[in-house]
Amino acid sequence: MQVITTQKAPAAVGPYSQAVRAGQFVFLSGQIPLAPETGALVAGGVTEQTEQIFANLKAVCEAAGGSLSRVVKCTVFMTDLAHFQAMNDVYAKHFREHKPARSTVQVAALPKGASVEIEATLFLE
Repeated sequence: MQVITTQKAPAAVGPYSQAVRAGQFVFLSGQIPLAPETGALVAGGVTEQTEQIFANLKAVCEAAGGSLSRVVKCTVFMTDLAHFQAMNDVYAKHFREHKPARSTVQVAALPKGASVEIEATLFLE
């Protein structure tokens, strides 16, 4: 097992790692829309939050030696599925031809008041 960390994504806000590699798989912890430079939630709605999440996921994927194109599964957590389309529009922009498996669930709350959180599993050859 190998712990993956990068300063290009927000530091963990609890007792966990940004990602852990186990064999050919890298399990990325859920990313919320925190700016890595400040650790603060980005301004804006679901669209802006989802864009920041993808910037964070991309940074962790790259730190692990991969890219978003190697993601095989995502789980999306949202506090209000009424905003699903806004999240999905950003999601589709980052996963064009490559479409990982995905689950999306509504939750009561997310850390720091975020509206969206996304975790991912990366496969490296």
